[in-house]
Amino acid sequence: MSDAFRAEVRDFLTASLEGDFREARGLGGPGREHEGFDIRLAWEKHLGANGWTCLGWPKEHGGREATLAEQVVFFEEYAKAHAPHRLGHIGEGLIGPTIIDYGTDEQRARFLPPIVRGDELWCQGYSEPDAGSDLANVQTRAVRDGDDWIVTGQKVWTSLAHVADWCFVVCRTEPGSQRHKGLSYLLVPMHQDGIEVRPIIQPTGTSEFNEVFFDGARTSASNIIGAPGEGWRVAMATLGYERGASTLGQQIGFRREFEAVVAVARAHGTLPELRDRLVRSWSELELMRLNALRTMRSLGAGEPGPEVAVAKLFWSEWHRRLGEIALDAAGPAGLLAEDAPYDLSELQRIGLFSRSDTIYAGSSEIQRNIIAERTLGLPR
Repeated sequence: MSDAFRAEVRDFLTASLEGDFREARGLGGPGREHEGFDIRLAWEKHLGANGWTCLGWPKEHGGREATLAEQVVFFEEYAKAHAPHRLGHIGEGLIGPTIIDYGTDEQRARFLPPIVRGDELWCQGYSEPDAGSDLANVQTRAVRDGDDWIVTGQKVWTSLAHVADWCFVVCRTEPGSQRHKGLSYLLVPMHQDGIEVRPIIQPTGTSEFNEVFFDGARTSASNIIGAPGEGWRVAMATLGYERGASTLGQQIGFRREFEAVVAVARAHGTLPELRDRLVRSWSELELMRLNALRTMRSLGAGEPGPEVAVAKLFWSEWHRRLGEIALDAAGPAGLLAEDAPYDLSELQRIGLFSRSDTIYAGSSEIQRNIIAERTLGLPR
Protein backbone atom coordinates (compact mmCIF):
# COMPACT_ATOMS: atom_id res chain seq x y z
CA MET A 1 0.00 0.00 0.00
CA SER A 2 2.76 2.46 0.94
CA ASP A 3 4.62 1.81 -2.36
CA ALA A 4 1.47 2.45 -4.37
CA PHE A 5 0.72 5.57 -2.37
CA ARG A 6 4.28 6.83 -2.81
CA ALA A 7 4.00 6.32 -6.55
CA GLU A 8 0.70 8.21 -6.61
CA VAL A 9 2.20 11.15 -4.72
CA ARG A 10 5.31 11.19 -6.88
CA ASP A 11 3.32 11.06 -10.14
CA PHE A 12 1.08 13.92 -9.05
CA LEU A 13 3.97 16.15 -8.00
CA THR A 14 6.02 15.38 -11.10
CA ALA A 15 3.15 16.14 -13.46
CA SER A 16 2.12 19.30 -11.60
CA LEU A 17 5.60 20.75 -11.20
CA GLU A 18 6.49 20.10 -14.84
CA GLY A 19 3.36 21.91 -15.99
CA ASP A 20 1.82 25.21 -14.99
CA PHE A 21 3.72 25.26 -11.70
CA ARG A 22 7.23 24.69 -13.02
CA GLU A 23 8.21 28.21 -11.90
CA ALA A 24 6.91 27.54 -8.39
CA ARG A 25 9.62 24.98 -7.61
CA GLY A 26 11.54 25.84 -4.47
CA LEU A 27 9.76 29.14 -3.80
CA GLY A 28 9.17 30.34 -0.26
CA GLY A 29 10.51 29.17 3.07
CA PRO A 30 12.51 30.93 5.78
CA GLY A 31 13.89 34.18 4.46
CA ARG A 32 12.02 33.73 1.20
CA GLU A 33 8.34 34.07 2.13
CA HIS A 34 8.11 37.10 -0.15
CA GLU A 35 8.62 34.93 -3.23
CA GLY A 36 5.87 34.09 -5.69
CA PHE A 37 2.78 34.71 -3.57
CA ASP A 38 0.32 34.51 -6.48
CA ILE A 39 1.65 31.27 -7.91
CA ARG A 40 1.99 29.71 -4.46
CA LEU A 41 -1.61 30.63 -3.65
CA ALA A 42 -2.66 29.05 -6.96
CA TRP A 43 -0.63 25.99 -5.92
CA GLU A 44 -2.60 25.76 -2.66
CA LYS A 45 -5.83 25.73 -4.62
CA HIS A 46 -4.39 23.14 -7.02
CA LEU A 47 -3.46 20.87 -4.12
CA GLY A 48 -6.93 21.30 -2.64
CA ALA A 49 -8.74 20.60 -5.89
CA ASN A 50 -6.80 17.37 -6.30
CA GLY A 51 -7.21 16.11 -2.75
CA TRP A 52 -3.66 16.75 -1.51
CA THR A 53 -4.35 19.05 1.43
CA CYS A 54 -5.24 18.03 4.99
CA LEU A 55 -4.32 14.39 4.35
CA GLY A 56 -4.68 13.24 7.95
CA TRP A 57 -8.02 14.93 8.57
CA PRO A 58 -11.16 12.78 8.81
CA LYS A 59 -12.99 12.33 5.52
CA GLU A 60 -16.07 13.98 6.99
CA HIS A 61 -14.03 17.20 7.26
CA GLY A 62 -12.52 17.03 3.77
CA GLY A 63 -9.39 15.01 4.51
CA ARG A 64 -8.24 11.61 3.32
CA GLU A 65 -7.85 9.98 6.73
CA ALA A 66 -4.36 9.09 5.54
CA THR A 67 -2.39 6.91 7.90
CA LEU A 68 0.62 8.33 9.67
CA ALA A 69 2.87 6.34 7.34
CA GLU A 70 1.11 7.82 4.30
CA GLN A 71 1.47 11.33 5.67
CA VAL A 72 5.18 10.75 6.18
CA VAL A 73 5.46 9.50 2.59
CA PHE A 74 3.68 12.59 1.27
CA PHE A 75 5.88 15.05 3.15
CA GLU A 76 9.04 13.20 2.13
CA GLU A 77 8.09 13.15 -1.54
CA TYR A 78 6.96 16.77 -1.36
CA ALA A 79 10.37 17.81 -0.08
CA LYS A 80 12.22 15.65 -2.61
CA ALA A 81 10.23 17.23 -5.44
CA HIS A 82 11.38 20.67 -4.28
CA ALA A 83 7.75 21.78 -4.27
CA PRO A 84 6.98 25.32 -3.08
CA HIS A 85 6.78 26.14 0.62
CA ARG A 86 3.14 25.92 1.67
CA LEU A 87 1.14 29.09 2.31
CA GLY A 88 -1.64 27.11 3.94
CA HIS A 89 0.38 25.23 6.54
CA ILE A 90 -0.90 27.31 9.49
CA GLY A 91 -4.50 26.58 8.55
CA GLU A 92 -3.93 22.95 7.72
CA GLY A 93 -1.51 22.08 10.50
CA LEU A 94 -2.59 24.27 13.41
CA ILE A 95 -6.01 25.88 13.43
CA GLY A 96 -7.71 23.15 11.37
CA PRO A 97 -6.94 20.32 13.82
CA THR A 98 -7.83 22.67 16.69
CA ILE A 99 -11.28 23.35 15.24
CA ILE A 100 -11.79 19.65 14.54
CA ASP A 101 -11.01 18.70 18.15
CA TYR A 102 -12.34 21.72 20.07
CA GLY A 103 -14.72 23.58 17.76
CA THR A 104 -18.49 23.36 17.29
CA ASP A 105 -20.24 21.74 14.35
CA GLU A 106 -21.04 25.21 13.02
CA GLN A 107 -17.39 26.27 13.25
CA ARG A 108 -16.25 23.11 11.48
CA ALA A 109 -18.75 23.71 8.67
CA ARG A 110 -17.67 27.35 8.28
CA PHE A 111 -13.90 27.20 8.59
CA LEU A 112 -12.67 23.76 7.51
CA PRO A 113 -13.80 23.62 3.84
CA PRO A 114 -11.96 26.86 2.84
CA ILE A 115 -8.77 25.49 4.42
CA VAL A 116 -9.11 22.24 2.48
CA ARG A 117 -9.71 24.16 -0.78
CA GLY A 118 -6.86 26.61 -0.15
CA ASP A 119 -9.30 29.53 -0.28
CA GLU A 120 -8.50 31.10 3.11
CA LEU A 121 -5.12 31.65 4.74
CA TRP A 122 -4.47 31.89 8.47
CA CYS A 123 -1.96 33.47 10.83
CA GLN A 124 -1.29 32.92 14.53
CA GLY A 125 -1.88 35.66 17.11
CA TYR A 126 0.15 34.44 20.08
CA SER A 127 3.35 36.43 20.70
CA GLU A 128 3.32 39.98 22.04
CA PRO A 129 6.13 42.43 22.87
CA ASP A 130 6.04 41.23 26.51
CA ALA A 131 4.65 37.74 25.88
CA GLY A 132 6.90 35.76 23.59
CA SER A 133 8.21 32.57 25.15
CA ASP A 134 6.24 33.64 28.23
CA LEU A 135 2.92 33.34 26.45
CA ALA A 136 0.94 33.44 29.70
CA ASN A 137 1.76 37.16 29.97
CA VAL A 138 -0.67 37.99 27.13
CA GLN A 139 -2.17 41.47 27.49
CA THR A 140 -4.27 41.78 24.32
CA ARG A 141 -7.84 41.96 25.58
CA ALA A 142 -11.31 41.32 24.26
CA VAL A 143 -14.64 42.44 25.69
CA ARG A 144 -18.10 41.18 24.84
CA ASP A 145 -20.35 43.68 23.06
CA GLY A 146 -23.69 42.11 22.24
CA ASP A 147 -23.14 39.57 19.48
CA ASP A 148 -19.47 40.49 19.05
CA TRP A 149 -16.11 40.41 20.75
CA ILE A 150 -14.11 43.65 20.52
CA VAL A 151 -10.33 43.06 20.44
CA THR A 152 -7.68 45.61 21.45
CA GLY A 153 -3.95 45.03 21.72
CA GLN A 154 -0.83 44.08 19.80
CA LYS A 155 0.71 40.89 18.44
CA VAL A 156 4.22 40.59 17.02
CA TRP A 157 6.30 38.20 14.88
CA THR A 158 3.07 37.22 13.15
CA SER A 159 4.09 35.18 10.13
CA LEU A 160 2.04 35.78 6.95
CA ALA A 161 -0.29 38.27 8.68
CA HIS A 162 0.03 40.57 5.65
CA VAL A 163 -1.64 37.96 3.42
CA ALA A 164 -3.85 36.09 5.91
CA ASP A 165 -7.65 36.15 5.86
CA TRP A 166 -8.06 35.05 9.49
CA CYS A 167 -6.06 35.05 12.70
CA PHE A 168 -6.53 32.87 15.79
CA VAL A 169 -5.91 35.20 18.71
CA VAL A 170 -5.18 34.40 22.33
CA CYS A 171 -6.47 37.31 24.39
CA ARG A 172 -7.51 38.18 27.92
CA THR A 173 -11.28 38.25 28.36
CA GLU A 174 -11.52 38.38 32.17
CA PRO A 175 -10.45 41.78 33.57
CA GLY A 176 -7.91 41.47 36.35
CA SER A 177 -6.98 37.89 35.49
CA GLN A 178 -3.33 36.86 35.40
CA ARG A 179 -1.13 34.28 33.76
CA HIS A 180 -2.96 31.25 32.32
CA LYS A 181 -6.36 32.17 33.71
CA GLY A 182 -8.89 34.42 32.01
CA LEU A 183 -7.64 33.83 28.45
CA SER A 184 -9.83 33.04 25.46
CA TYR A 185 -9.15 31.78 21.95
CA LEU A 186 -10.84 33.86 19.25
CA LEU A 187 -11.01 33.60 15.47
CA VAL A 188 -10.70 37.11 14.05
CA PRO A 189 -11.15 38.22 10.40
CA MET A 190 -8.12 40.19 9.22
CA HIS A 191 -9.77 42.26 6.50
CA GLN A 192 -11.58 44.89 8.58
CA ASP A 193 -11.23 48.34 10.08
CA GLY A 194 -9.54 48.14 13.44
CA ILE A 195 -6.65 45.93 12.29
CA GLU A 196 -3.33 47.35 11.13
CA VAL A 197 -0.54 45.10 9.88
CA ARG A 198 2.97 46.57 9.93
CA PRO A 199 5.63 44.46 8.21
CA ILE A 200 8.89 44.02 10.14
CA ILE A 201 11.52 44.89 7.55
CA GLN A 202 14.72 42.87 7.79
CA PRO A 203 18.18 43.95 6.54
CA THR A 204 17.47 41.91 3.41
CA GLY A 205 14.56 44.23 2.62
CA THR A 206 12.05 41.40 3.02
CA SER A 207 9.39 40.97 5.70
CA GLU A 208 7.87 37.57 6.32
CA PHE A 209 6.52 38.47 9.73
CA ASN A 210 4.69 41.47 11.10
CA GLU A 211 3.34 43.49 13.95
CA VAL A 212 -0.45 43.38 14.16
CA PHE A 213 -2.40 46.10 16.00
CA PHE A 214 -6.00 45.50 17.06
CA ASP A 215 -7.89 48.72 17.79
CA GLY A 216 -11.51 47.83 18.32
CA ALA A 217 -11.45 44.95 15.84
CA ARG A 218 -14.59 42.86 15.89
CA THR A 219 -15.43 39.21 15.54
CA SER A 220 -18.67 37.35 16.08
CA ALA A 221 -19.32 36.03 19.57
CA SER A 222 -19.64 32.59 17.95
CA ASN A 223 -16.00 32.71 16.82
CA ILE A 224 -14.58 31.48 20.11
CA ILE A 225 -12.98 28.04 20.40
CA GLY A 226 -13.93 26.51 23.73
CA ALA A 227 -15.60 28.53 26.47
CA PRO A 228 -14.42 31.96 27.65
CA GLY A 229 -11.46 31.47 29.95
CA GLU A 230 -10.38 28.19 28.32
CA GLY A 231 -7.96 29.85 25.91
CA TRP A 232 -4.79 28.51 27.50
CA ARG A 233 -5.92 24.89 27.19
CA VAL A 234 -6.87 25.35 23.55
CA ALA A 235 -3.69 27.29 22.73
CA MET A 236 -1.52 24.52 24.17
CA ALA A 237 -3.42 21.96 22.11
CA THR A 238 -2.72 24.00 18.97
CA LEU A 239 1.01 24.02 19.72
CA GLY A 240 0.91 20.26 20.10
CA TYR A 241 -0.16 19.84 16.48
CA GLU A 242 3.14 21.36 15.28
CA ARG A 243 5.09 18.18 16.03
CA GLY A 244 3.57 16.02 13.30
CA ALA A 245 4.51 13.97 10.25
CA SER A 246 5.74 17.06 8.37
CA THR A 247 8.96 16.86 10.41
CA LEU A 248 10.12 14.01 8.15
CA GLY A 249 9.70 16.25 5.10
CA GLN A 250 11.55 19.01 6.91
CA GLN A 251 14.48 16.65 7.36
CA ILE A 252 14.63 15.96 3.62
CA GLY A 253 15.19 19.69 3.23
CA PHE A 254 17.85 19.57 5.94
CA ARG A 255 19.65 16.78 4.10
CA ARG A 256 19.61 18.80 0.88
CA GLU A 257 21.11 21.75 2.74
CA PHE A 258 23.76 19.54 4.32
CA GLU A 259 24.80 18.20 0.92
CA ALA A 260 24.99 21.75 -0.42
CA VAL A 261 27.28 22.75 2.44
CA VAL A 262 29.57 19.79 1.73
CA ALA A 263 29.71 20.70 -1.98
CA VAL A 264 30.67 24.30 -1.18
CA ALA A 265 33.31 23.16 1.32
CA ARG A 266 34.85 20.96 -1.38
CA ALA A 267 34.75 23.77 -3.95
CA HIS A 268 36.38 26.31 -1.59
CA GLY A 269 38.98 23.95 -0.13
CA THR A 270 37.61 24.19 3.40
CA LEU A 271 36.53 20.55 3.65
CA PRO A 272 39.58 19.31 5.61
CA GLU A 273 39.18 21.83 8.41
CA LEU A 274 35.41 21.26 8.58
CA ARG A 275 35.52 17.46 8.33
CA ASP A 276 34.92 16.73 12.03
CA ARG A 277 32.04 19.19 12.29
CA LEU A 278 30.44 17.80 9.14
CA VAL A 279 30.76 14.21 10.33
CA ARG A 280 29.09 15.14 13.60
CA SER A 281 26.39 17.05 11.71
CA TRP A 282 25.69 14.04 9.47
CA SER A 283 25.50 11.71 12.49
CA GLU A 284 23.07 14.03 14.26
CA LEU A 285 20.93 14.26 11.13
CA GLU A 286 20.64 10.48 11.12
CA LEU A 287 19.74 10.50 14.82
CA MET A 288 17.14 13.17 14.13
CA ARG A 289 15.42 10.97 11.58
CA LEU A 290 15.43 7.95 13.89
CA ASN A 291 13.97 10.01 16.72
CA ALA A 292 11.31 11.41 14.39
CA LEU A 293 10.29 7.90 13.34
CA ARG A 294 10.14 6.88 16.99
CA THR A 295 8.03 9.97 17.68
CA MET A 296 5.63 9.09 14.87
CA ARG A 297 5.21 5.61 16.34
CA SER A 298 4.42 6.91 19.82
CA LEU A 299 2.02 9.55 18.48
CA GLY A 300 0.29 6.91 16.36
CA ALA A 301 -0.16 4.78 19.47
CA GLY A 302 -1.60 7.76 21.34
CA GLU A 303 1.19 7.59 23.89
CA PRO A 304 3.68 10.40 23.16
CA GLY A 305 6.96 9.73 24.92
CA PRO A 306 9.96 11.86 25.90
CA GLU A 307 11.24 11.80 22.31
CA VAL A 308 8.48 14.29 21.46
CA ALA A 309 9.83 16.76 24.01
CA VAL A 310 13.39 16.77 22.69
CA ALA A 311 12.56 16.99 18.97
CA LYS A 312 12.24 20.76 18.56
CA LEU A 313 15.25 21.54 20.74
CA PHE A 314 17.39 19.01 18.85
CA TRP A 315 16.55 20.01 15.28
CA SER A 316 16.68 23.75 15.89
CA GLU A 317 20.09 23.62 17.58
CA TRP A 318 21.36 21.26 14.87
CA HIS A 319 20.17 23.59 12.12
CA ARG A 320 21.80 26.60 13.78
CA ARG A 321 25.13 24.74 13.89
CA LEU A 322 24.74 23.75 10.23
CA GLY A 323 24.21 27.43 9.43
CA GLU A 324 27.49 28.29 11.10
CA ILE A 325 29.27 25.55 9.13
CA ALA A 326 27.66 26.87 5.93
CA LEU A 327 29.19 30.31 6.41
CA ASP A 328 32.58 28.82 7.28
CA ALA A 329 32.47 26.50 4.26
CA ALA A 330 32.59 29.41 1.81
CA GLY A 331 35.56 31.00 3.54
CA PRO A 332 36.01 34.78 3.42
CA ALA A 333 33.82 34.97 0.30
CA GLY A 334 30.90 33.84 2.44
CA LEU A 335 30.87 37.23 4.15
CA LEU A 336 30.05 39.11 0.95
CA ALA A 337 26.52 39.46 -0.38
CA GLU A 338 26.12 38.27 -3.95
CA ASP A 339 24.60 41.55 -5.09
CA ALA A 340 23.35 44.87 -3.69
CA PRO A 341 21.67 45.69 -1.50
CA TYR A 342 21.51 42.37 0.33
CA ASP A 343 21.18 39.49 -2.10
CA LEU A 344 22.06 36.31 -0.19
CA SER A 345 23.29 32.98 -1.48
CA GLU A 346 21.47 29.87 -0.32
CA LEU A 347 24.19 29.08 2.21
CA GLN A 348 24.19 32.63 3.57
CA ARG A 349 20.43 32.40 3.99
CA ILE A 350 20.83 29.15 5.92
CA GLY A 351 23.50 30.75 8.09
CA LEU A 352 21.40 33.77 9.01
CA PHE A 353 17.86 32.41 9.18
CA SER A 354 18.69 29.16 10.98
CA ARG A 355 19.40 31.26 14.06
CA SER A 356 15.71 32.05 14.33
CA ASP A 357 14.91 28.33 14.65
CA THR A 358 16.06 28.36 18.27
CA ILE A 359 13.65 31.19 19.08
CA TYR A 360 10.30 30.68 17.34
CA ALA A 361 7.77 27.99 18.36
CA GLY A 362 9.32 27.90 21.81
CA SER A 363 12.88 29.10 22.41
CA SER A 364 15.61 26.63 23.32
CA GLU A 365 15.56 27.91 26.90
CA ILE A 366 11.84 27.22 27.19
CA GLN A 367 12.27 23.80 25.58
CA ARG A 368 14.91 22.88 28.16
CA ASN A 369 12.58 23.97 30.95
CA ILE A 370 9.79 21.82 29.53
CA ILE A 371 12.08 18.79 29.27
CA ALA A 372 13.40 19.31 32.80
CA GLU A 373 10.04 19.83 34.47
CA ARG A 374 7.59 17.72 32.48
CA THR A 375 9.78 14.88 31.24
CA LEU A 376 12.47 14.53 33.90
CA GLY A 377 10.29 15.66 36.80
CA LEU A 378 12.79 18.21 38.09
CA PRO A 379 11.57 21.06 40.34
CA ARG A 380 10.68 24.40 38.77
